[in-house]
Amino acid sequence: METIKLYFPDLTEKQLNQILILEQWYPWWNERINVISRKDIGNLEVNHILHSLAIARFLSFAQGTQVLDLGTGGGFPGIPLAILFPQTEFLLIDRTAKKLRVAQDIAEKAELSNVHFFHGDVKEVKDKFDFVVSRAVMDLNDMVPLVRRLIRKPGFNALPNGLICLKGGDLKNETRAFSKSAIEEDLSAYFTQDYFATKKIVFIPL
Repeated sequence: METIKLYFPDLTEKQLNQILILEQWYPWWNERINVISRKDIGNLEVNHILHSLAIARFLSFAQGTQVLDLGTGGGFPGIPLAILFPQTEFLLIDRTAKKLRVAQDIAEKAELSNVHFFHGDVKEVKDKFDFVVSRAVMDLNDMVPLVRRLIRKPGFNALPNGLICLKGGDLKNETRAFSKSAIEEDLSAYFTQDYFATKKIVFIPL
């Protein structure tokens, strides 16, 4: 919790309590359903919650924004973002039902009324969103054609509507086709922990 408070000092008591619920219940669930690598669950705060919140350092969602979290797994990055942006609506989608059940249970325990869930394939989604977010789900060249139709226009945030991805490593092959429009930033500019040395955020307006 202290690391998150360091980077997000303006969190309310309610938000801090919600993050505490995440830190309490993800390890409990992970013993039963493996939503996070068991070798990594001890790094939940930095490697998963704070990593998800990097999107909040990149863009502060305006009130009324609608966000689709593609391939959310156990709820990342959608649930931490929903805590930070209670006036933003999040739809968390995944094809693995047991992981989605974990996310749903934790969202209920945290009393997150702005989080909704969809079990299935993104091709089945009919609604429109301001942003699609994801955390190391698939290659950008595969993802962009899947989500382009889901992005509504025009937008009302500080950036145009589009796709925001948390990625790692060398992304030259993934971003080459979008080099004229994509924004890529190193997360080491946001956070000093070693984990973020090779982590990036990529935004592609759609």
